[in-house]
Amino acid sequence: MRMTKMLFSASLAALIAAAGMFVGCQKKQAGDAAARGAQSAKIVVTFAGTEAPSTGQSRMMQEVADTLNATGRFQVEVQVNGALSGDTDNLVTQAKSGVPLVVPSDPGRLASQFQISDLNILMAPYVLTDINALDKLPDTAIFKEWQAQLEQQGITFVADMYNGFRSFYTVRPVTKVADLGGLRIRGFGNNIGNALAKYLGFANIGISWGEVLPGIQQGTLDGCEVQAATAFGSAIYEVAKNLALTKHYMLQSSFVCSTNLLNSMPAADRQVFIDTIQASAKKYGAIIASEENDYYNQMKDKGMTITEVNIQEFENALAPLYTNNDLGFSPGLKDRLFSELGL
Repeated sequence: MRMTKMLFSASLAALIAAAGMFVGCQKKQAGDAAARGAQSAKIVVTFAGTEAPSTGQSRMMQEVADTLNATGRFQVEVQVNGALSGDTDNLVTQAKSGVPLVVPSDPGRLASQFQISDLNILMAPYVLTDINALDKLPDTAIFKEWQAQLEQQGITFVADMYNGFRSFYTVRPVTKVADLGGLRIRGFGNNIGNALAKYLGFANIGISWGEVLPGIQQGTLDGCEVQAATAFGSAIYEVAKNLALTKHYMLQSSFVCSTNLLNSMPAADRQVFIDTIQASAKKYGAIIASEENDYYNQMKDKGMTITEVNIQEFENALAPLYTNNDLGFSPGLKDRLFSELGL
């Protein structure tokens, strides 16, 4: 009897051990399956911009989407022309809050939105005028510092792309600084936009881009300051027949996304994502530069009067912006930036 009990206990222990091994194996298999599922799940991202589909910026985003989708690891779509929002700052806020968006903002907007005054220098009037400087920018220490400051606030600055020089498109001719006096011009609703208006004498109206054409049609605006591709793509030439080639800003598309979005990607996918955006930004910056004159010629053919203004007069009018330090630059900022860019 005692032997029988001993045999029964041993059998029971073996059965329990076998069951434990079976459950453990099941858990391991389930864990492995979950890991494989996570690895195989596609990374969902939307590129969201406000420009027309025809612009270099919009085409660049579509090419990035096509390239990433072809890897089989991403599910990327592109929404342009303000389809998700005509307010770039709003799109960036959505990205920061966790929406899986990549948004082309610009240095001036980011400087104001995230309180990084020195970042304004990338788009300050008549500071950077050589588009080739942007190729060197990602490798500079100062750019990496700006990236770190943004990442502390939940946003990653992935790439910076040349997106055209901005000039004034107006209802009445502008041939000199004084002609801008009192005009209601749609410009950037940030520190850079307000400083430009302060010294050139116009009223800066910081509305979304989608409101510009009807605003000029209805007479609530006298014009806008914008890059050639966007002016052409939005048919601004139909309502504002005069273009003053001031080229006061070297506009850049600053592609940003949530830092959490990037960190959620497997390392290999994250690198492909970043490399693809940066390579396309460099490629399309050159394409945009090569297309600008054609846009000017097409707008001229459609009845627009284009005036080659005295750039030096506009630079002189804006000189107090720097002596008064309206943009709040750190001491020696320009010298440091130029030194690191080799300018």
